[in-house]
Amino acid sequence: MEDRYTPAEIETKWRERWAESGLYRTPGAGGAPKYYCLEMFPYPSGNLHMGHVRNYTIGDALARFKRMQGYDVLHPMGWDSFGLPAENAGLAKGLHPARWTRENIAAMRRQLDRLGFSYDWEREVTTCLPDYYRFTQWLFLLFYRRGLAYRKKAPVNWCPKCSTVLANEQVVEGKCWRCDSDVTPRELEQWFLRITAYAQNLLDDLELLAGWPERVRTMQENWIGRSAGARIEFPLEDAGAGSWPESGSGSGERIAVYTTRADTLFGVTYLVLAPEHPLARRLADGNPELAAFLTRATAESERERTSAESEKEGVFTGAHCLHPFTGERLPVWVGNYVLYAYGTGAVMGVPAHDQRDYLFAVKYGLPVKTVVVEEGMPAGAAYEGPGVLVQSGEFTGLPSERAKTRIASALEAAGLGRTEVRYRLRDWLISRQRYWGAPIPMVYCPRCGIVPVPEADLPVRLPEAVEFKVGANPLAGVREFVETACPACGGPARRETDTCDTFICSSWYYLRYASPRADELPFRRADVDRWLPVDQYVGGVEHAVLHLLYSRFFTKVLRDAGMLGFAEPFQNLLTQGMVIKDGRKMSKSKGNVVSPDEIVARYGADTARLFILFAAPPEKDLEWSDHGVEGAARFLQRVWRLYAQGGGTGGGAAGEETPELRRLLHRTVKKVGEDLERFSFNTAISACMELVNALYAHRGEAGRTVPHATLATLAKILAPFVPFLAEEAWGSLRHAGSVHLEPWPIYDPEALVEAQVELALQVGGRVRDRITVPAAATAPEIEALTLNSARVRQYLDGKEIVRVVVVPGRLVNVVVR
Repeated sequence: MEDRYTPAEIETKWRERWAESGLYRTPGAGGAPKYYCLEMFPYPSGNLHMGHVRNYTIGDALARFKRMQGYDVLHPMGWDSFGLPAENAGLAKGLHPARWTRENIAAMRRQLDRLGFSYDWEREVTTCLPDYYRFTQWLFLLFYRRGLAYRKKAPVNWCPKCSTVLANEQVVEGKCWRCDSDVTPRELEQWFLRITAYAQNLLDDLELLAGWPERVRTMQENWIGRSAGARIEFPLEDAGAGSWPESGSGSGERIAVYTTRADTLFGVTYLVLAPEHPLARRLADGNPELAAFLTRATAESERERTSAESEKEGVFTGAHCLHPFTGERLPVWVGNYVLYAYGTGAVMGVPAHDQRDYLFAVKYGLPVKTVVVEEGMPAGAAYEGPGVLVQSGEFTGLPSERAKTRIASALEAAGLGRTEVRYRLRDWLISRQRYWGAPIPMVYCPRCGIVPVPEADLPVRLPEAVEFKVGANPLAGVREFVETACPACGGPARRETDTCDTFICSSWYYLRYASPRADELPFRRADVDRWLPVDQYVGGVEHAVLHLLYSRFFTKVLRDAGMLGFAEPFQNLLTQGMVIKDGRKMSKSKGNVVSPDEIVARYGADTARLFILFAAPPEKDLEWSDHGVEGAARFLQRVWRLYAQGGGTGGGAAGEETPELRRLLHRTVKKVGEDLERFSFNTAISACMELVNALYAHRGEAGRTVPHATLATLAKILAPFVPFLAEEAWGSLRHAGSVHLEPWPIYDPEALVEAQVELALQVGGRVRDRITVPAAATAPEIEALTLNSARVRQYLDGKEIVRVVVVPGRLVNVVVR
């Protein structure tokens, strides 16, 4: 070996050798246990950033460790390659999205290879290729057949900048999750997946995810948002002819509300409808003031309407409804703060017990009626807590919780309500008015209606020749694509021009890796039975209520369809922290991005990997440090010199192993293995650094050499972190084969036992001396040695010994008075 560590040279050599030998090819079925290690696949934007590098380095270190532990490891990589940026590139640069995506994939794969990640590239999947999106479409049809895909006209979230609709999960505080533009409401015919049919199942099975961070489980639980309450129906006074969606049983029209506070029913003094509510629209006929309010309110975003800082506005409709128990006339209002998509689109106004209702009532001079009391209630504000009912008819005197049950039962007996469970979760809107996505495989026929494309005709391919215009769906302008024959009757028909939300593609990709070349079904059952569920998933917490929730939904549908034998896709989840520079998340827009290519070119891939793993625990944010990178590079130079100068040329194989060196080596093997199991990469690397320092100290003593067996073990425990240097070091010791196929070293428990230990000697709790004793020394022997210490005796003069406390391996305390 050369004295100087030159990473560019050795990394190029080993990359080529690993590729030629198929070192990381996934093993076939055998007797070894399986381990499926997966990092969230990237969108091919063109360049890796350090957030990617951190994600993939964590997963790669784990995959390498598990291989050495004897597992058959599946460690694949692919590309989440449909999406808006590719289409925007077509607009901005005149590049076709397919070409832009292909070129970016090639560039990013080169970057991944340079970093030494142990992927099985034979299992690579690319979601924008027909052999993948054929089965995305196949799965859509499966959902359609099972009643889980449907089309309806509904208010949707519209991003004007992206010119497309967004799912509720893609709206973050009223803004587009991708471009941060304000989202506005719009009513369109759209395709939805009925994820709400699995709301309770998704909620219940969170208990199966003990290997997930509590934070992520809580985020999903809150997003699903189960609440137990009551549906209450208020008869509409003087209801006109016709009906509307919230009509109840019995004669006449009713306004239905959902509430978790049925105990406050006798405090209702008004009802409020959402501006989108069908009754509100009907009542606006001939009411210019109401019509103008509906127009203004529906133009506002959900964020504007529901923000705590936004003014709550409303208009009286002129209509009244009747209290279900007392028959009292209650005015019906329309308010901007009520959303049609949540609950029933109508709420009961209880100003004495809801602060928002209180402010609305005060503003518009509506009555406030207290029906729940508790000692210490606030004055001049709503009391929202539990208590005892007053002014509530036969329910007066009941505590709140008991009153909720009794009132709901009475409503049900009267045919005016019932107990009901509702969820915050809404069905997943998957239509996108964009080109670069999987076409939705449906046809519209004037005679037959909506007709699915036969499976034999899949994939419905994206046309290559399209024209990109701002604010327009390119597919709608391609006549050859739109015009088709009806699969049912053969007559003229038109294709659906919306494409699928890209989260559809990523909701099942982890299954495709098990059977990447299956051509009859999305995957073969035998393959997923062998590899799934994923043992360890690594990715960002930002996907907690997007990708992770959708993937759980897909898994449960496929299980119910008989295609899978498990309920959850990812057994364990690690959500890594962000990479921070100058106090802010690395971002091109902030101008604080560090290119992985620059780090690899200057220091080598192993240095980049080592710094990423050592700088912070994986779940914490990592503060970028140029000095830290340089420190990692210096450490690898020290490791290199151990092999280049200390036995790496084949001589001195026996070396000299002192008891102290043997004990430290086995202690390090034990710690590194245990730390890798719990993702404590930084402490594992720290232990390796301590060992390297000890090896240098060992060599510096009177011509000692480091045994080759010790250097071989060091190469093995470094292999998950710095695979190139470890491979070169292993080869320098004249070992055949790859270090990455070697078994993980096993520590000897007997070697951990120290022959002697140092004890602190205390008198009255203060250290007065230290002694070294045999590790096997008994308490009486230690006590005798302590009392024989000249320094201890000095502090015992004139004092009475009460007792001597021996703490094995640590200290002795002589208690005196």
